Amino acid sequence: MQLARPERAKLADAATPLELAVIIPTFNEAGNVVPLLDNLSTALAAHHWEAIFVDDNSPDGTADLVREIGQKDTRVRVVHRIGRRGLSSAVIEGMLATSAPILAVVDGDLQHDEMALPKMVAAIETDQADIAIGTRYAKGGSVGEWNKLRHRASQGATWLGQKLLRVPLSDPMSGFIAIRRETLMAAMPRLSGVGFKILLDIVASLPTPPRVTEVPYVFRSRLHGESKADSMIALEYISLLIDKTIGRFIPTRLVSFLAVGGLGVAVHLFVLGTALALGAPFLNGQFAAVATAIAFNFYLNNRFTYRDRRLKGWKMLTGLISFYLVSAIGAVANIGIGNWVHQMDSQWWLAGMSGVLVGAVWNFAASSFVTWRK
Repeated sequence: MQLARPERAKLADAATPLELAVIIPTFNEAGNVVPLLDNLSTALAAHHWEAIFVDDNSPDGTADLVREIGQKDTRVRVVHRIGRRGLSSAVIEGMLATSAPILAVVDGDLQHDEMALPKMVAAIETDQADIAIGTRYAKGGSVGEWNKLRHRASQGATWLGQKLLRVPLSDPMSGFIAIRRETLMAAMPRLSGVGFKILLDIVASLPTPPRVTEVPYVFRSRLHGESKADSMIALEYISLLIDKTIGRFIPTRLVSFLAVGGLGVAVHLFVLGTALALGAPFLNGQFAAVATAIAFNFYLNNRFTYRDRRLKGWKMLTGLISFYLVSAIGAVANIGIGNWVHQMDSQWWLAGMSGVLVGAVWNFAASSFVTWRK
């Protein structure tokens, strides 16, 4: 494999102050590493820069390839993460691993136009902006060859992001940015690191609105590797929105846990109703409904609420058993608290809700420390 063009593989001049670090989060992007570095070398020829690949233990050997290139080109480094996943958290780790005063983020799939970087960096160097954003939605920009469904989904997510942010951005979903280090550090205490939308996370975490410059670019089609887009991106985006709106008052994980519980109630009623319609005794139907709803809740919580601690293989079985035990104790607490409140001449609905609240909080806390313990 040809690692790099000779002119790009020259060692960086250690006597020149570092101006810019380009953070590149990767997973299975080995085929894109060399052309991406060639593009950066061309685009940033007038700058003293380094590239930091943050790789989530790609099975295709992305991290090994970057290390091999880094042996010849000291501008190229890798942060190899094992047991951790997620684009936003990878970007944050990469930004904290450099001393550069300006930090840029470029996807490792060659879909961002690296030639837009000089304008983005110049906006920060000349103190015109705190954040420069590569945008697909300003004049001169484009989403490229997206189909209508993906375009509409992006527009909907963009609208939600614009309602949340305190500054008008044409493309709050953009992952192509440059930012002043001081601006990043001002946002750092409140960064969630959830999901894929680091720009939204940063802007919503800043104590004051940043100065923003937008640079249009045309989103390119992927040439190598596979898209990471799936249903989890949408769910993690919603989680980020929740975190940036009510997250300071109610933990986002608790909101997700309660939402799953609400779906579990619907499953419970469906199974119970079906059992009764088939002629089963109420007690038998209720038992089947409870068992099914708990298993349903376990699956969704394992898939979404605790996705960063997801249980796999045999651990799913032991986790399900522990979740049944936790839920059983929660049911006892629900009944006991509800009955106690009702005996104080409270309204039946207040007694019922009191039991539900205590049971839900117990289930969440116990599940976090027992079933999905770190």
